[in-house]
Amino acid sequence: MATSATQATSTPLSTRGRANKSLTEQAYDKLRGLIITCQMPPGMEVSEQELTDRFAMSKTPVREALMRLCLEGLVESFPRRGYRIAPVTIKAINDLFHVRAVLEGDAAALACRNLREEDFAHLKQLADASYELDENKSREDFVNANHDFHLAISLASNNPRLHALVVTHLEEGERFFHLGAQARDVNSETNREHHDLLAVLREGDPQRAREVMSDHIESTRKGLLQSLLAAHYPEISL
Repeated sequence: MATSATQATSTPLSTRGRANKSLTEQAYDKLRGLIITCQMPPGMEVSEQELTDRFAMSKTPVREALMRLCLEGLVESFPRRGYRIAPVTIKAINDLFHVRAVLEGDAAALACRNLREEDFAHLKQLADASYELDENKSREDFVNANHDFHLAISLASNNPRLHALVVTHLEEGERFFHLGAQARDVNSETNREHHDLLAVLREGDPQRAREVMSDHIESTRKGLLQSLLAAHYPEISL
């Protein structure tokens, strides 16, 4: 029986170390977290005043956080009108997953000869993670477990430059993962594919590991797009 993702992963990256952060960093973390988890969905319009009231902060840290998120492409600014949570496009999803398949395929090929028994035990725990479709916290923990599963394999590549690129693209795709997990129950699919990948990594065949990782990422991309388009999400555009 699968364990809950709460047991499988640690505190979300967006909330770690918040106590020692500046007001701007706190505003950024809070706002980014709401955007990534789709509690502030793509296409939603917001104003500085709304966020100031919501976070009980002055306008300056909120404005600086919004500017940073605009640079990251998660928020759009409209003069004299306010801000909008950036919509999700099919092209953005396709582009990101294509790059992930290349990067993480290589990472898996390198990692399969470096993983130790304790690494496999940790990866199995992450691969067992599950969630309840209608529970935000449960879903967030599941997405974090998925994130940590892919990061652990990338880290085992022993290639810091490659790992840094994987980190960047995983973080960029967090919102897509949340949308996909909201749109349909991906528990069994993700569990199965993660365990299949673990079996191949244990075999120590670099080429096979590359293929299975790439296939897993492509499967995720297809499932995500199919579920979002079938649900007629208004925030999904070409």
